[in-house]
Amino acid sequence: MATDASPPKAGPDTGPAQPTTERFVEVQESAEFAELRRAHRSFAFPLTIAFVLWYLLYVLLSNYAGGFMGTKVYSNINVAFVFGLAQFATTFLIAWFYARHAAAKLDPKAEAIKSRMEADA
Repeated sequence: MATDASPPKAGPDTGPAQPTTERFVEVQESAEFAELRRAHRSFAFPLTIAFVLWYLLYVLLSNYAGGFMGTKVYSNINVAFVFGLAQFATTFLIAWFYARHAAAKLDPKAEAIKSRMEADA
């Protein structure tokens, strides 16, 4: 939401001056920002879709393949239990992959954009 109010001025209690609304829009429309968004989306969207499909597979197998999901793997541990634990493992694995991706690809680009915006303010 755009506003006509001017951004706050720098001061000892307020921190650095904020860029203008026009500057935010200019950066948002830049090729560098588009590359940052592309780097984020090309990682996040496919993994999100893959995880949702993996989760739906688990739910569908639980509902419609009870015999398979009830198959004992070891002692009282069945396929459904293994798949359930795999859901947790997958969640943590995706979070770890994303943290590595963000640190290597997203954070440097975002920091460069942020530094330039703060220097121009």
